[in-house]
Amino acid sequence: MGRMRQYLAMKTDPVAQELISSDIKELKLAAIKLMDDATKLGGLGFGTSFLKWVASFSAMGDVGKWIAFIAVVLRLFFPRHFPDWLEMPGSLILLLVVAPNFFAVTLKDSLVGVFICLLIGCYLLQEHIRASGGFRNSFTQSNGISNTIGIILLLVYPVWALVLHFV
Repeated sequence: MGRMRQYLAMKTDPVAQELISSDIKELKLAAIKLMDDATKLGGLGFGTSFLKWVASFSAMGDVGKWIAFIAVVLRLFFPRHFPDWLEMPGSLILLLVVAPNFFAVTLKDSLVGVFICLLIGCYLLQEHIRASGGFRNSFTQSNGISNTIGIILLLVYPVWALVLHFV
């Protein structure tokens, strides 16, 4: 058995091992410098830059529509060939391509859009009050006042639009 262990033991050259460890150290330093430069250039604006990139990609109109169309066709007609990990990106592209046009053209300045806005505002207010433990508690918590006032202001537009429409 002793002979077998010597045979299976990996022989390492100290020079090669030193070269590899020095290369790994250089890669670590390069990664640290990259992160430092990226934070100096982008800082916390990385999320904004990423969302701008997604928006510009989805604004390419026909490309986004074709990608969304292919994702829908694959998901509907070939569900076995559509991987599960692709479901969320496909849905996101579909949402980014279709939803802005739907809301901007179809629901803008219509009663349906006003009612949808009113329903969303009421739902958010109700959920905020429920999470705070009551209407009175929603004003006593540190961030409750600003959240409640913000949600109430969200309700002002649809109510005012309904008043103007029916008067």
